[in-house]
Amino acid sequence: MTILYDWRGDFDNAAVDALHAEAFGHDPVPTDWRTRVHRHSLGWVCAREGGGQSGQGGSGGLVGFVNVAWDGGAHAFVLDTMVARNTRGSGVGTELVTTAARGARAAGCAWLHVDFEEHLRPFYLGACGFRPTDAGLIALT
Repeated sequence: MTILYDWRGDFDNAAVDALHAEAFGHDPVPTDWRTRVHRHSLGWVCAREGGGQSGQGGSGGLVGFVNVAWDGGAHAFVLDTMVARNTRGSGVGTELVTTAARGARAAGCAWLHVDFEEHLRPFYLGACGFRPTDAGLIALT
């Protein structure tokens, strides 16, 4: 299976809604991802199963997505890493993050941050190469 990775690639909101629901275990919620990422993000990465062209929108073939927010300067943040269930464990998530890091570096960022739940520690610290840091969090809801 060939996977194509596209920095700031075109996508269909419904495809990302479905992928988000699958990745995070909830019913699909209509979200205007296109407006959100164009307004607030440095970039994003779309992973598509081979056969479609890189950069194509539409719901077919989207197997991964990650959003890269930023502060407008040196810091970028990985958010909402999503991989389709049938491609997990095949390196799609790692390549999503690698492509995101490359895009953030090319934009002049010096740091790429990520927050994650404990069960994702081997993925982010092992497979993706993040190192542990101290951080803080305030729940607002």
